[in-house]
Amino acid sequence: MKLPTLQALVPPSMRGYRRAYLWPDIVAGLTLAAVAIPEVMGYTSIARTPLATGLYTILLPLALFALLGASRTLVVGGDSATAAVLAAGLIVLGTSVSGGPGSERWVALCALTALITGLFLAVARILRLGMLGDFLSGPALIGLFTGIGIQVASGQIPALLGVKATGSTWLEQQWGWMTALPTLSWSTLAFGGATIAIILVGKLFAPRLPGSLIAVVGLLIVSIVSGAASHGVAVIGTVTGGLPSLSFPGGVTWADAITVTPVAFSCTLLVIAQSAATARKVAMAAGERADVNRDLVGLSAANIAAAFSGTFVVNGSPTKTQILEQARGRTQVANLVVVGVTALVLTFATGVLADLPHAVLAGVVLMIGVSLIDIRGLRTLARRTRWEFTVAIATMLAAFLVSITAAIIAAVALSLLDVIVRQYRTPGDVLVPKQGGGYTYDPAHPGVQSEPGLIVFRYGGDLFFANANAFIDKVEDVVSAAKDPVRWLILDTSSISHVDYSASANVVDLLHYLDQRGIHVAFARPAPTMMATLRHYGLTGPLKDVQVFADLDTAIAAFRAAPLPTTSPTTEQNGKP
Repeated sequence: MKLPTLQALVPPSMRGYRRAYLWPDIVAGLTLAAVAIPEVMGYTSIARTPLATGLYTILLPLALFALLGASRTLVVGGDSATAAVLAAGLIVLGTSVSGGPGSERWVALCALTALITGLFLAVARILRLGMLGDFLSGPALIGLFTGIGIQVASGQIPALLGVKATGSTWLEQQWGWMTALPTLSWSTLAFGGATIAIILVGKLFAPRLPGSLIAVVGLLIVSIVSGAASHGVAVIGTVTGGLPSLSFPGGVTWADAITVTPVAFSCTLLVIAQSAATARKVAMAAGERADVNRDLVGLSAANIAAAFSGTFVVNGSPTKTQILEQARGRTQVANLVVVGVTALVLTFATGVLADLPHAVLAGVVLMIGVSLIDIRGLRTLARRTRWEFTVAIATMLAAFLVSITAAIIAAVALSLLDVIVRQYRTPGDVLVPKQGGGYTYDPAHPGVQSEPGLIVFRYGGDLFFANANAFIDKVEDVVSAAKDPVRWLILDTSSISHVDYSASANVVDLLHYLDQRGIHVAFARPAPTMMATLRHYGLTGPLKDVQVFADLDTAIAAFRAAPLPTTSPTTEQNGKP
């Protein structure tokens, strides 16, 4: 048995490590910890779990991803989007939770969801399904995260005002806090407003400073000194300290596993899409290639670790990763520094958090939610195409008016529909002479031709059941409306790599249609995969008279050298098969 080399034992994210990286990684890790720790504490208000569980998301999960993932700087931990999917999914499913959100059973179900998410990610790695993240288009993701941002931010308003949250739907919740305004706590609002002000001022004038940490520490001191709890300000109370105990989620059953599986699947799609996009972005910025499937190993292990340490689903965080990049972190050693700082906080500092007002965490989370609302992206889509803007708006509305799970389903469905619509609307072009010599492609329209008696037609995409008739209609239109009777039709098939079974039958119908009108058909620059597919469907017979040319010049030369027909092509070229 051959023993692994020392190099093989080094985590992929740390191979080629240099001594010069150590100090930048330490500084970047400390900078990231200052931002990440108050943020993940805030995410517990979204996931509706105890405060310590937020810290658990950047303890073992981040450590395991650092050791098993491929990305050098992707930061894995609690995330507002997955926390929102998790909480909303469990509530929508009507999961029976004795004690409600925040109870031991709720936490166990959150951990169970993380476990199943981890298993889904492991299956995705085995089957090399990192491309699943590509099924969420850019417009769908803009709409999804904007909708999540609206839900997350608006969900913090009751805690900021010190009023009771009511209502099951988003609209009912907004009406609930509006009608409760006469009972708002001005002391609570002062803490929440101060939190938002500190973060905003920090972003405007000192963006490198950890505004969230400054707000949490500063306002915690104010709360302790002023005795805020005695003035009606709700505080978080006792926080369980120490490192988490490792155990299987307690009290769950197979029936619970089946119940939370849809939520776990939604989380899996979001984790793959968000983590893969972030990993690719930072890898390209560093001149490296992302290994999404290897990252799935780390993400799977991170979520399984989250389950056994009693916390919720973890994800690759774009914002935290960006912070690590800005702080000049070079490798996952920086994230291991975050793990160490988090362990120290859990061991020694949780006792002082008891007087932290809920409104402070609500302010932190509200600003995180606002950062997810992509107004610039929506404006760009509105200027670009109406369809993509519609996709984004529909996904956004589904996220906070229906449910985030429904929004993810809508995002996938609309993304796939977007692909089909684009393929259906694939343009057709005709090769036409340029002034001064040579040829260029112009959009196909009635009356256009390449030469008298010749049309060179190019279709810009694959042929499948949904666009095959549109392809035929475009060919028929240019053939029937040509200025001169068409003798040759050269199909430039360089953009067609695949033809499905339904489309192949349509191709045969088109060949018969053209043959009946005395039009000779040739293929130019065909992709080998297209010809292999046509032969696979048994079209050798219908294609026996179709000439195949490797390039357009040879095809056009063959047309010019062909003898003129003894009888002109039928003038009834505008007929239909």
